[in-house]
Amino acid sequence: MAKLSDLQNIGKVLEARLVEAGVDTPETLRELGSHEALVRLREADPGACVRELYALEGAIRGVKDTALPEEVKAELRAFHKSLGRAGE
Repeated sequence: MAKLSDLQNIGKVLEARLVEAGVDTPETLRELGSHEALVRLREADPGACVRELYALEGAIRGVKDTALPEEVKAELRAFHKSLGRAGE
């Protein structure tokens, strides 16, 4: 079975955090999408950042997070901002 850390942008630390949040396979990540995966991460860690959202989206797309198109990054930033800051 494939591991999350086999995906682009997902290291062992992020993999462990995702598994803890119930996102335990690449298939689950793809099914949930980057938005829902980040929401789940933020339940355990309200400080989950937009860079992690980029990493998740890149992992789903199979590209480095830095290679995401600017319009995609803008949408991801807007989504992250809509979640509010930790403690709000």
